[in-house]
Amino acid sequence: MGDRLPEDYGRLLGEELGAYPRASVPSRPDPDREVSVVIVGAGASGLCLAVRLAEAGIPYVVLEKGHDVGGTWNDNTYPGCGVDTPSHLYSLSFAPNPQWSRYFARRGELARYWRDLADEHGVRSKIRFGTEVTGATWDDDAAEWVTTLSTGEEIRSTALVSAVGLLNVPSIPAIAGLDSFEGPCLHTARWDADLDLTGQRVAVIGTGASAMQLVPAASKVAAEVRVFQRSPQWAMPHPLQPREVPEAVHFLNRHVPWYQGWYRLRLFWRMGDKLHGLLQIDPDFAHPDRAINRGNDGLRRLLTGFVQASLKDRPDLLEKSLPTYPPYGKRLLVDHGWYRTLLKDNVELVTDGISEVTPKGVRTADGVEHEADVVVLATGFNAVKVLETLDIRGRDGRALHELWGSDDGRAHLGISVPGFPNFFCLYGPNTNTGHGGTVIAGTEIQVQHVTALLSTLVDERLASVEVRQEAFDRYDAELGEALDRTIWNHRGMDTYYRNSKGRIVTNSPWQYIEYWRRTHEPVLADFHLRAVDERAEVTA
Repeated sequence: MGDRLPEDYGRLLGEELGAYPRASVPSRPDPDREVSVVIVGAGASGLCLAVRLAEAGIPYVVLEKGHDVGGTWNDNTYPGCGVDTPSHLYSLSFAPNPQWSRYFARRGELARYWRDLADEHGVRSKIRFGTEVTGATWDDDAAEWVTTLSTGEEIRSTALVSAVGLLNVPSIPAIAGLDSFEGPCLHTARWDADLDLTGQRVAVIGTGASAMQLVPAASKVAAEVRVFQRSPQWAMPHPLQPREVPEAVHFLNRHVPWYQGWYRLRLFWRMGDKLHGLLQIDPDFAHPDRAINRGNDGLRRLLTGFVQASLKDRPDLLEKSLPTYPPYGKRLLVDHGWYRTLLKDNVELVTDGISEVTPKGVRTADGVEHEADVVVLATGFNAVKVLETLDIRGRDGRALHELWGSDDGRAHLGISVPGFPNFFCLYGPNTNTGHGGTVIAGTEIQVQHVTALLSTLVDERLASVEVRQEAFDRYDAELGEALDRTIWNHRGMDTYYRNSKGRIVTNSPWQYIEYWRRTHEPVLADFHLRAVDERAEVTA
């Protein structure tokens, strides 16, 4: 690729390629003791862990409130829904799909991938669908988690894993009159499959990732699409975004050994860690009003040129569409034909603030009522309210929400919390990769860490593993220092990454390689290890 990679990058790439193992299995299983796991959520993280637990011979059950697997790809069905990560990268390393039809897959194909994965690996039979978890409590005497369902049923297990993710609770804006609208009013994540937008006047509130996909799709059939924008977004053009994968590539993926694997590695580096420097603040950069470092400024020029070229004949739209903050300050989107869509006769971009929703439409601060037949909330998710819907109680009955507050989730490596033995988060606080790449890689790195701890639990006959407070505090301090150097702390920006106190809750400041170094082999000295027999602490 013509790039110089860090010295130890080869091992990480080897795991992505499948040349090295990427999960741990017990070496000394005890036939007289069963270590079991409850997984909450059957999205990508839950399915990945389930497959790895099966390989390790550790019994598990997956509790899923929905009626199928796939998480976000089961929940989100709005028109135009798809992935902003290249398809070939958006799959588990041990289950690549050689037959993606598009370079950026659409929702239906993504949902099929996760369903097929669950079937092919025998996970579906271990999933309880339509099962809502209300909470879980640690029983210290029995060294077990007691998970409670909405039906009142209780399930006991050695370990509990949250795989509910960050993007699952829709964010509903506090707009006056929202309930008064007489037509369909719905969030993109709660789409009505029977809703037909053909010939409709559609009001879309929001211009984030879902709007970037929905608006171009809706404009093809709707009579009018009116987009209400609070702030413009940076969108990256990608020549392969609209294209189908040619048959020649399918042939190579099917028949040439390692072809797809090496193609994935190229994407992994070039669309992931190679971009990390663009997010790091250079305190000596001369123009902090427009960018955070020289490379970030170059990206800004590139993106600005793209917007200017797209809207060159519409200075009114250009003024509304150019962000004033540096690229990556908010999530950098992939262009789905957004700017071409804004030029269409049946599309209008409104930047006046919304004062209220009326029975007939949306009224803006200038007093204009924009009539609509359908109101769509493309307003994202409550990402900072980690595990908001679950009441998790650790030792002495202390609630996780009491520790975190409403929006300040913190975990060692984004995975473990002091006072909550044998409890692990997947895609937890500060694990979202904001610089690029794919969330799937982060998931596999976390699963690798969790399976290593569970294998230690089995091999060493441990009742529990629990991260030490001092290890948690040390990591939290390092995390905060690293986050302070990132663009998300740059002045003058509002982003869903930050909580009510301004702390970044969702994103990780690390490159994949740095996070992998920290998680690959758990430092057992960072954990309280409690033996089964004497229930006393074991020295690592």
